[in-house]
Amino acid sequence: MTSVADPKEQRSSPPSPKANPLFGTFSRLRRDPLGCLQEFVDEAGPAAKYRFVAGFWGYLFVHPDHNQYILQDNYKNFTKLPHPAFLLLYPLAGKGLISNDGESWLQQRRLAQPAFHRGQIQEMAQTMTAAAERRFPRWDQAAHARKIVAFDREMMEMTLEIAGRTLFSVDLTGEAREVGDTFGRLNKLFLKLAVSPISLYTMRVPFWPSTRRFTQDISELDQMIYSMISQRRASGTPGNDLMGMLLSARDEDTGEGMDEKQLRDEVITLLLAGHETTTLLLTWFFYCLGRFPEIEAQVQDEVDRTLNGRLPTFEDIPKLVYTRQVIDETMRLYPPAYALSRWGNEADIIGGYATSANAVIALCPFITHRLPEIWSNPLEFDPERFNAANKSNRHRFAYIPFGAGPRQCIGEGFALTESTLVAAAIAQRFRLRIPDGYVAQLDPQITLHPKGGMPLQFEIR
Repeated sequence: MTSVADPKEQRSSPPSPKANPLFGTFSRLRRDPLGCLQEFVDEAGPAAKYRFVAGFWGYLFVHPDHNQYILQDNYKNFTKLPHPAFLLLYPLAGKGLISNDGESWLQQRRLAQPAFHRGQIQEMAQTMTAAAERRFPRWDQAAHARKIVAFDREMMEMTLEIAGRTLFSVDLTGEAREVGDTFGRLNKLFLKLAVSPISLYTMRVPFWPSTRRFTQDISELDQMIYSMISQRRASGTPGNDLMGMLLSARDEDTGEGMDEKQLRDEVITLLLAGHETTTLLLTWFFYCLGRFPEIEAQVQDEVDRTLNGRLPTFEDIPKLVYTRQVIDETMRLYPPAYALSRWGNEADIIGGYATSANAVIALCPFITHRLPEIWSNPLEFDPERFNAANKSNRHRFAYIPFGAGPRQCIGEGFALTESTLVAAAIAQRFRLRIPDGYVAQLDPQITLHPKGGMPLQFEIR
C-alpha cells in the first residue's frame, strides 16, 4: 500500500482503480461492497477516485489522517445531504438524526443529547440486564435440547425490547420479531438501491416490486410509531425518557412543539439506531468467543470474579476491563457501521489529493481497522490491542466504530453500556458454541451482518 500524501503537496486527484468506462464499478459494489472497496485500496492506495457509472465519480479515503480531516477538521464541508443514497432513506427516517444536517440537525442533536447522558444511561442499566435474564429460561431449554438457535435473532429481539423500554417506555416484546424482520428487509433493500444507478427512478414507480414492498414496510412501522406517540400524548404526562423529551421540546422562536411527522422521524430513527449496533456487536462478540476458547476463558474468569453469581450492574462496568477490550476488538474486525459516506459540497484537498465539489466521499472503518501499517497482524483477534498502553499510542482516528467528530454516534455510551452488561450476564451463565464446519461470512447491508444469520448453540456453564 502506498503511503499517505503530504497535505502540503496538492495533487490533481487520487489514483483511480480500473473500471468500465460506461458501467463503472456499480455492479461490483452491488455484488460485493466490501470486497470492491478493498480492491480500490489494493489498486490505488489509501485514497482512490472511482468511477461509479459513466461520468459519475466518487472518492474513497481510509487513512486515519483522512478520517480526521473529513469527520472533524473540515466537517462542515462534508455533509449528509444531498447524497443520493440518503434521499432513499427519507421515506424511512425522514429528517431524523441519521439523515438530517445543518442547523436543523444540530438542534435535534442538542434536544436528544440529555437522554444519553451518563445519569440517564445508569438508570437504564437494570432494564438492560433484566431483558437478558427474562430469556434465560428459554436459552436453558435450548441448551438442554442441544438446539442450535439463530443467535442474531435472539439478540435482535432482546435489543429491540431494551430500546423500547429505555428510550420510549413501551413494551415491544410482542412486536419485536415483526419489527426486526421489517428493519431487516429495509436494511437489505436500502443497500441494493444505494448502489444502483437507476434506484432514484424506480423508487418513484409505485408498482415496482421493491417500491411496493418498501412502501408496505414503512406503512406498518408508521402505524406502530404513531400509536406510541398518540398513547403517550393521551397519558397527559410526557415522562422522563427520550419520548418525553421530544414531546416537551419547544422551538426557541415560536414556542411550538414538534408536529407528528417530526416526532415520527425521530422515534423511528432512534429506535432503529438504538438496537441495530448492539444486536450486531453482541452477535459478533459471542461468535469470536466461540472461535477463541482461551479468550472466552479470560472473559468468564473476569465476569465470575466481578459478579460472583449476580446480574451485572452499572457500577460493575469499570471492573470488566478485559470484557470491554474484547468488545472493542470485536468492533475493530466487525464494525457494524462498516462504511460511512459524506457529500463534499466544495472542492477540497484531503491528504494532498484534490476532490471536486458535489461529490460522494466514502470512508470505510472496516478497511481502516485492518490497515497493516496501523495494526500489527491486523487479521488476528487480539483484545490486548485495547489495553491502556496500546490505546494511548494509536492515532485517534484509526478506530472509528461509532464515527468521530461532531457527528459521532449519539448513542455510543448507550450501546457500549448495553453490550457490556448483556455480554457479562450471558457469559456468566452460558457458553455459545459454533456448529461444526460453520464459518461466518460477511453480509454488508447498511450494517455488517453475518450472511444467512448466526447459528450458535447455548451451553450451560
